[in-house]
Amino acid sequence: MGQSIQLVCQDWANTKAAYRFFSNDRVSEADILTGLFQSTRDRVVAAEGLVLVLHGTTEFSYQREKSEAIGITKSINSGRDKAGIASNSAYEASRRDR
Repeated sequence: MGQSIQLVCQDWANTKAAYRFFSNDRVSEADILTGLFQSTRDRVVAAEGLVLVLHGTTEFSYQREKSEAIGITKSINSGRDKAGIASNSAYEASRRDR
């Protein structure tokens, strides 16, 4: 996580395949997430008792001369924008008898 596509893919063939995948108009975010949503739904249905879904947000802030180069997470009172990335995550937890 947090590495360049070239580094993660390890070679040119895998990098080229990743870029082809990302630019494929026949694949949407919804298509990619469908399997994740279905498996989460299946685990929740199979769980006995309470299932917690814990949410968290982390902001990664970066100082930049031009904040638009990375993205603006929020404007602060001084009139300067905070540049960075907001990461939202959720974790599903349930009790399992052993």
